[in-house]
Amino acid sequence: MLSQSIIIAPTSSYPLHITAKRYPFPRFDVDANPRARTLLVLHSTSFHKETWEPLLSRLFDLATREGGEALIREAWAVECPNHGESVELNEEALKEGEYADSFSCEHYAIAIHHFLTSGVADFSNRNLIGIGHSLGANAILLLQHLIPKISFSSLIIIEPMISPAGGDKLAPLRKKLITSARRRRAAWPSRAEGLMVLKEREGTKKWDEAVLELFVKYAIREKEDGQVALACTREQEVTMYSDVPGATEPVHDLDRVCHLIPVHLILGKIKDFIPAKVHEALTSPTSGRVYASTTVIEGTGHLIPQEKPKELGTAIYDILTGKKGVPPKPRL
Repeated sequence: MLSQSIIIAPTSSYPLHITAKRYPFPRFDVDANPRARTLLVLHSTSFHKETWEPLLSRLFDLATREGGEALIREAWAVECPNHGESVELNEEALKEGEYADSFSCEHYAIAIHHFLTSGVADFSNRNLIGIGHSLGANAILLLQHLIPKISFSSLIIIEPMISPAGGDKLAPLRKKLITSARRRRAAWPSRAEGLMVLKEREGTKKWDEAVLELFVKYAIREKEDGQVALACTREQEVTMYSDVPGATEPVHDLDRVCHLIPVHLILGKIKDFIPAKVHEALTSPTSGRVYASTTVIEGTGHLIPQEKPKELGTAIYDILTGKKGVPPKPRL
């Protein structure tokens, strides 16, 4: 895919580097359709901005083959500052203060807000669609209350890590994720060996091959001793899983924004991470929440973008074209 790397340097108002990639839609003519969608895609904990590339490739391919060239203008993948490529740029800052031991969903949302208001592009004049998975879904919801307001035409939230019934409902999962992160192998002699191990490891062996290769390329960094290690350290991953308010605060934004713009919910059929009761509370007809559509992806659980990127790309294409639920309405 065509892509452009962007790095926003620290400022007096935000002390971390923010990295992103812009994926322009091939042959897009802004004069032909100035209201084509600009997609903002946000990743989950322990991943990286490039994890979206297989999904975006599928989405762009569908738009091209079905004559929908004017549907999409471009996609922007913005990285959480303690993940992926961003880690090397922010290494020293991540050792100090709140960034060392309390990086949260809110921190990711603030980084995105800083990026969108940095002047790298005029997002205020875009038909902006927010797409987030897990941590990224929480962050895209929290972004809805930050000032100055960023206007979205619609949101697509994928397996959000939120609990309308209270944070305690996710406490067992939080404990499991923290334990797993602390025990996770964090270094390998080479990228090739890391890829080989991940292909056989329970959990990661179910990932799409392209996603797995991108993980080894972008979520692993070289160490001074010649080995390679996870870019998002085990300590930073534990910090993010320990964010208790991050599971409940986005619910307030969801409850409000779902009555203002179309919000599309995508869940995995297999309840391997988030308990079924949490999903039931999220989709309960008595909750007052209104979704423009609810999609369940078969054969996968929480990690839909990693395990089923093509199927997820098709589901998002159906949402954008109005084949699924209420199509996003252009902002006036």
